[in-house]
Amino acid sequence: MSKNQHISMPSIRRLPRYYRFLIELRKSGITRISSMELANRMGLTASQIRQDFNRFGDFGQQGYGYNVDNLIAQIGSILGVDQCSKCILIGAGNLGKALMNQLDFKTMGFELLAAFDISPQVIGQTINGYPVLDFADVGEFCVEHRPQMAILCVPRSAAESIASKLYFLDINCFWNFSHTDISLTHSNIVVENVHLNDSLMILSYKLHQQQENND
Repeated sequence: MSKNQHISMPSIRRLPRYYRFLIELRKSGITRISSMELANRMGLTASQIRQDFNRFGDFGQQGYGYNVDNLIAQIGSILGVDQCSKCILIGAGNLGKALMNQLDFKTMGFELLAAFDISPQVIGQTINGYPVLDFADVGEFCVEHRPQMAILCVPRSAAESIASKLYFLDINCFWNFSHTDISLTHSNIVVENVHLNDSLMILSYKLHQQQENND
């Protein structure tokens, strides 16, 4: 069992944020940074940062700080962004189009091969270089290209059946935007359920807490 399997999910969920901040540091010409300096920039504590990094390996030296390039490489390796896993997108509506237009998938460890839809109005289009194909052809496409992950931008009523179909096409990883939690009963699937409504309600809570504190 690898060391990373013992890491808590909260620590893992902080890694993309570290990665993003470190990329910005490198762009600004910073080559080395202490845990205290990084903590001040990120609104964390130096102790939390050292604990997180120590869980994954020996990233720095006491009193010497962290090499930014080295941190980016090691965290990128842990996150798998240095490996390009093939993926497809299901549902080329407004959200699907926004993801294709706005996200640089390769910097996040994925190669988007194509999108699929059932609407004749979008089938045959090319969106930001990605072809939109007929979902009826997804089986043949998966046999030929072997994608490992699917992005689901479909109605909640269709999410479970589509995910099940894709699972039997050897896709076992899902980035799910369908407003429902996929509950496939298979031990080897990996799912990240994205609930934009939840995030907005958390923002609402923070806003009202702030207003109450200011009253």
